Amino acid sequence: MAFGVKTNERPGTRAELRYARVSAYKAREVLNLIRGRTVAEAHDILRLTERGVATHIAKTLASAVANAEHNDGLAAGELFVSACFADEGPTIKRFRPRARGRAGRINKRTCHITIIVSRLDADDLERERTRAARTGGAGAAATRARRVAGSRRSGTVAADNASADDPTDAAASPDPDRPTDSDQPTEAGQAVDETAADAAPEGTAMADDDTATDRGTDEGEN
Repeated sequence: MAFGVKTNERPGTRAELRYARVSAYKAREVLNLIRGRTVAEAHDILRLTERGVATHIAKTLASAVANAEHNDGLAAGELFVSACFADEGPTIKRFRPRARGRAGRINKRTCHITIIVSRLDADDLERERTRAARTGGAGAAATRARRVAGSRRSGTVAADNASADDPTDAAASPDPDRPTDSDQPTEAGQAVDETAADAAPEGTAMADDDTATDRGTDEGEN
């Protein structure tokens, strides 16, 4: 019966985290996401994974990459996750008091996480370099930065166009050389002034008649 390569004989540079306080089932769910990915893609996936064990796996992956760089002289940009797995560790047993003098058992699972990184093949490496050159040399980060910059520029241009087309701005800022309504006489004001001018002689004449009447009355009494 033929079997594959043994776990301890797999080629590549490895890093192992032993006695991680998490179950192997939960660790395997995250490890399945990065298996076969490049190191940069694996780091991006782990950074966006909302699992507590993702932090431990990210640290183990960084340790494996550091081992490959310092011990084997490999570049981090040429590595990918060739193998990753989680083995069962010892189970820590605890108990909690229950009703009628009984005890409820609590099993605290542990596991051993292993990550192996290897150098990409010549064809895969050339494909990754071509894709990196097409996307700007920094992969997803450069693409996202260009997309954010483009959206900001489009938002600024749209705001400028909206302010230029809005008539309320022109009405809100009048021309300083143009006289305002308060400086120009209105038709109603002119009519009031003419009425007052016409009524003034009549009022003066009426006052003169009253004065003459009072004077004549005084002379008759005398």
